[in-house]
Amino acid sequence: MTMSIVEELVLRTAARHGVPGPVAQELLAGSRPCVHLVPFQDLTPAQQEEARPAARTGGLPSLPDGVDWPDGRDPLVLTVDCAALPRAALDIELPSDGSLLFFTQIEYEPESSVVLHVPAGVRTTERPATYELDGEPEQVRVYQPDVLYPVPGLTVSPDWRDSPATSAFLDSGGIARDDILDDFEEATRRAAAGGASHGVAVQLGGFSSPWQTAPDEGDLVLLAQIHGQSIDPHVYTQTLIVGAPEDIAGRRYEALQFEQQV
Repeated sequence: MTMSIVEELVLRTAARHGVPGPVAQELLAGSRPCVHLVPFQDLTPAQQEEARPAARTGGLPSLPDGVDWPDGRDPLVLTVDCAALPRAALDIELPSDGSLLFFTQIEYEPESSVVLHVPAGVRTTERPATYELDGEPEQVRVYQPDVLYPVPGLTVSPDWRDSPATSAFLDSGGIARDDILDDFEEATRRAAAGGASHGVAVQLGGFSSPWQTAPDEGDLVLLAQIHGQSIDPHVYTQTLIVGAPEDIAGRRYEALQFEQQV
C-alpha cells in the first residue's frame, strides 16, 4: 500500500471511531509497515482467491552443497520465499530472491539461533533430520510443514499516544478515551491487513508486539516475530529476532539477536 492509501485508510477508520484527524495523523506518523505470514484459512475469501504462498513452517532445510545444519542443530522453523514477498510493503531491506531460513528453538530459550540466505539458482539438497553425536544416532526436531501466505499490514509504535494531540485527547476524556483509541488502533491494523486474521502468526518487519519488554529499541529493528503456535499449535512462546537496519540490509545475519518470551 502506498502512503496515500494508508493515510486514507487511517483517516477513514478514525472518523468511524470518533477520533480527531490530528490524532489519526499522529498514529500514522508513529506507524511502520509489516508483512504478516498467515495460513490459508486466516485469509478472507477475497484474499484466498488471489493467494500466493510466500513461506513454509517446519520441514527439512534445502541447503547448498557444503552447507549443513547450523551448529547447535536447532530446528528449522520458517523458510521464506523472498521473491514472493510484497517487498514494497516493508521498510527493511530483505533479499529480492532466494530463501531465508530461520533455525531456532521455540519450545525453550534458544542457546543458538541462525538465519541463512540461500540465493536463487543455487543447487540445493534437502538435509536429513538424523545425525551422529559421539557415535550415537540423534535426530533434529522437525515441525509439521505448513504453507503461509503474505498479507501487508501496519504496526504502531507503543509510544504514539505520548504525541501532543493524542495526549490532549486522552486528558480531556478519561478512561473512555483509552478504550476509543484501543478500538481505533485495532480497527486500523485489521483494515490494513484487509481483514485477515494475524493474531497468531509470523510477522516480518514493523514494530514488535511483545508480551514483555520490546527488544526493537534504540538502533535495533524487528526482522521477524514468530508465535510458537504458528509453528506448533501446542507451543505458547514468542520469538523476536532483531538487528541493526544496516546489518539486515547487508545480510549480516550473524549479528542478529534472538529473544524468546513466554
